[in-house]
Amino acid sequence: MYTAPAARTANAYLRQAAASRVAAASPHELIAMLFDAIDEQIGLALAAMEARQTEQRGRAVNKAIRLLNEGLREGLDLEKGGELAERLDALYEYCSARLAEAHAKRDRAMFEEVRQHLRSVADAWNQIRPQ
Repeated sequence: MYTAPAARTANAYLRQAAASRVAAASPHELIAMLFDAIDEQIGLALAAMEARQTEQRGRAVNKAIRLLNEGLREGLDLEKGGELAERLDALYEYCSARLAEAHAKRDRAMFEEVRQHLRSVADAWNQIRPQ
């Protein structure tokens, strides 16, 4: 696939800008960025489903699941976090499984269910933002 020089330059710039935002972010902001990225991937999966783009939907779902598992779940401290960390871990595990099922069944309601669960946690997370 051919990518025009301007598009390659723009993509490189966007990657660098994202890397800079991550490097400058606090731990709290990094978690907020993960929630935003997962929400974005669910949105892309839904759009791909509507457009009947199975491969793109699969990529978006896989990325959302990776962000959930490798970002949010691995970031939990189950020893120090107690019951709250255990409940979040269970929710994230459920959301990962539900996303896979939503993809397999092409079920918009399942995608939206996961999105709503994660938005609720993200909203709570944003309310405890350190000053």
